Amino acid sequence: MKLIVGLGNPGKQFEQTRHNVGFKVIDELSSRLNTPLNQSKFKGMYGIGVHKGDKVVLLKPLTYMNLSGESIRAIIDYYQINLEDIVVIYDDLDLPVGKIRLRQKGSAGGHNGIKSTVAHLGTQEFNRIRIGIDRPINGMKVPDYVLGSFYDDEQELIKEAILKSSDACEAWLEKPFIQVMNEFNQ
Repeated sequence: MKLIVGLGNPGKQFEQTRHNVGFKVIDELSSRLNTPLNQSKFKGMYGIGVHKGDKVVLLKPLTYMNLSGESIRAIIDYYQINLEDIVVIYDDLDLPVGKIRLRQKGSAGGHNGIKSTVAHLGTQEFNRIRIGIDRPINGMKVPDYVLGSFYDDEQELIKEAILKSSDACEAWLEKPFIQVMNEFNQ
């Protein structure tokens, strides 16, 4: 069983924000894998599908970003999912808008959703896909920036990043993550 987690914040007011790109990837995968997020448990919305004979869980934690690890830990424990069989998708201020970067481990880099995930998993070693949202300019505060919408000239870039991240997740369902990293980190 594999688990794909997209980080974000629940609620209409957050749907189109930079902080919700993880949720957007889960929405895309839900459609591609014909796996509706029709179950509510583990402090999240999730769905279980099958891809080429293997079970795949898609999860959107509904704890708000800063407590994402609670939901991830709960579903991992319940389904006894190995840490190498999860991937977490989230926004990253240190990458240009639309750039994606796959990693097998690393620090939280100031991202509160990842801080929570690291704390609840007890390790920094888990697969992740970072989606670039760039840094704010003109002295805008980071919380205001990540909870804001993408600018018009960023819309196409972020759409492509969501599709590319979804492609990477689908590739991971069939190949080792290290191989997918080599393909998608070019």
